[in-house]
Amino acid sequence: MRLSPFLLFAGLMLAAPAGAAVASDVIAIPIQSSDVAVPVAGGGFDWSGFYAGVYGVVQSSALRDAEVGAGIEAGVNAQFDFFLVGGEVALHGLTGDTIDTAYGQVTGRGGLLLTNDLLAYASAGYGMELTGTGESDLLAGGGLEYAVTDALSINAEYLRGFDLEGGNPKDQFTLGARFHF
Repeated sequence: MRLSPFLLFAGLMLAAPAGAAVASDVIAIPIQSSDVAVPVAGGGFDWSGFYAGVYGVVQSSALRDAEVGAGIEAGVNAQFDFFLVGGEVALHGLTGDTIDTAYGQVTGRGGLLLTNDLLAYASAGYGMELTGTGESDLLAGGGLEYAVTDALSINAEYLRGFDLEGGNPKDQFTLGARFHF
């Protein structure tokens, strides 16, 4: 059986409007706004602003073995989408075998938000013994910080210090809590 060109043309003309109508129709399903979680740009923890915190510290070097202590810190952050920059001052006391030391440091940091509540950052700055030998160090390292609530975060940080006078490197590990204002 052979189709006439007229029937073929008529079939195409009837199918064309139906196909066009299907492609251009919008299917709308009414829902309540509470049923859908819509991500908000910049949502989650706000890292911008001032903070103050407390931390525990372990510092070791070839000259002094391991020293442990506690410290206080204050800083400021500025968040730009998923990138963060900030600065911090810190002061901690250390005790070891027979030596007690006060150590101060000033650092800057830059980081990336891995999630709205988790920050990975690099840190660099300057540190100095405030008692004892007065040794000064260039510091470099990094850490992770996690926002627990809207006003509290916890952090873990590693800094490597390079003694400017004697070349004696030191390692510093801190674990702390920061209160954001």
